[in-house]
Amino acid sequence: MAEQLPDRMRGLVEADPVVLLEIAGAIANQDGHWPADRVTDLAAANAGRLADADPARLRGALESMLMGREIDAALEWLRQTTILPVLFPELSATVDLVQETGRQHKDVWAHTKQVVKQTVRRPLVRWAALLHDIGKVPTRTFTEDGVHFHGHAEVGARMFDRVQQRLQFARDERQTIRFLIKHHLRTNQYSEQWTDSAVRRFHREMGPYMTDLLDLSRADITSKRPGRRKALLEQISALADRVQVLAEHDAKLPPLPSGVGNAIMDAFQLPPSRLIGDLKRHLEAAIERGELEPRREDAYYVAHLARGELIPNLTPELRAAAIAAGDDSLEGPHKGVDPDDPTPGVLACGHDPENDPCVHRDADPDDPELRR
Repeated sequence: MAEQLPDRMRGLVEADPVVLLEIAGAIANQDGHWPADRVTDLAAANAGRLADADPARLRGALESMLMGREIDAALEWLRQTTILPVLFPELSATVDLVQETGRQHKDVWAHTKQVVKQTVRRPLVRWAALLHDIGKVPTRTFTEDGVHFHGHAEVGARMFDRVQQRLQFARDERQTIRFLIKHHLRTNQYSEQWTDSAVRRFHREMGPYMTDLLDLSRADITSKRPGRRKALLEQISALADRVQVLAEHDAKLPPLPSGVGNAIMDAFQLPPSRLIGDLKRHLEAAIERGELEPRREDAYYVAHLARGELIPNLTPELRAAAIAAGDDSLEGPHKGVDPDDPTPGVLACGHDPENDPCVHRDADPDDPELRR
């Protein structure tokens, strides 16, 4: 009976190569054990036929596999059978990709398999976990300080644009996966020194993707050092807690500070009138659209009105003074949440925590397993 198995499998595979991905799905969703060597050899011999398979069926079979508990074993089987480079050459290129000078410790491929396995079993988050580090291949550079991957999150998001063309994702699914890949480093920059305003801005920029992003960030911690892992998880939890507390607090308060009407009249030398109410409603609408932050200092809103030239007959002197006062009130940039940063969420050093010249000098230089 065992001798007949490959013949039966050969017929199934020749009729429909997507069967190979169903085998991978069985590995992921059962016990993680690979099939007999002859079946694995058969898969390797027919891997190339998957290039012409129906994209929708490919995506469905891959997603079923991705949702399995033993996904790391299934992914490695795809690599060994050469199915991986057929479907995802971007992922195949991460195999043995050096992350530390002179070391092979936990290459990008090994890290990726672990991250996918650790990720919550929601399809789009697992897709993002699978592809979150593909941008490290074209961005890898070597310096005296080590190996770096400057801007790999943004590059990876652009690479996903090509990946998704080979599969059939709905528009909102594409947007979610791309967003998560692009911003998967954002929580790395959080510290307790962030002001409430910075946390609010972060929350607004992450929008409906906040929960997925936090879950991906938790999965992206692969350190085996309990203390390091615990510290990073606590950092993410602290950010999530602050976001929730501020959101609950903000829901109970009006969007504008109570004295903004008087500040408008003082700054623009206006008497009480219907215009003041109209200007306040304009500000509230801008806050609702996400263009302004709620409950900032008066000068912040006055400067916005001055820039928008919403005050009739405003003299150039008063306009310049209002804008200058607003500029003086702005906070310094917060890494990952600076609205003027063209690549938010990426440190100047590329934020490769295994070889990160931005790491504090007191950090343990021998820790090879910091979060990627």
